[in-house]
Amino acid sequence: MQNTRLNNLVNVILGRLGQWFGNPWRRLSLILISLLLGVFLGTAIPTTTGQAANWDAIAAAILIVITEAISRLVYGRSMQQLQTSPFRFSLIAETINALKIGLSYSLFLEAFKLGS
Repeated sequence: MQNTRLNNLVNVILGRLGQWFGNPWRRLSLILISLLLGVFLGTAIPTTTGQAANWDAIAAAILIVITEAISRLVYGRSMQQLQTSPFRFSLIAETINALKIGLSYSLFLEAFKLGS
């Protein structure tokens, strides 16, 4: 890419955000917020799609595809790539994985509530 002012500005902003999220407490809080957002989405999505009963199967299929794609993205790296990288997971991969975990957990809770 050319070294334009906009490109320099974006690089500086991304660098500062990377340093800001490099703090372990901020990183942990971002992952926790992502987990709680997944729990919220796992409650909100079945509730809204359950209003019209014809969307249940489509929403379930979409959620399965999304969770499997996230698992493939996060856990699909080879052992050689994991050993050469200084960190096991990037921040984006960890937050998306936490969102997936919260979503799956909340869907299980919804299933238990409906089953009882």
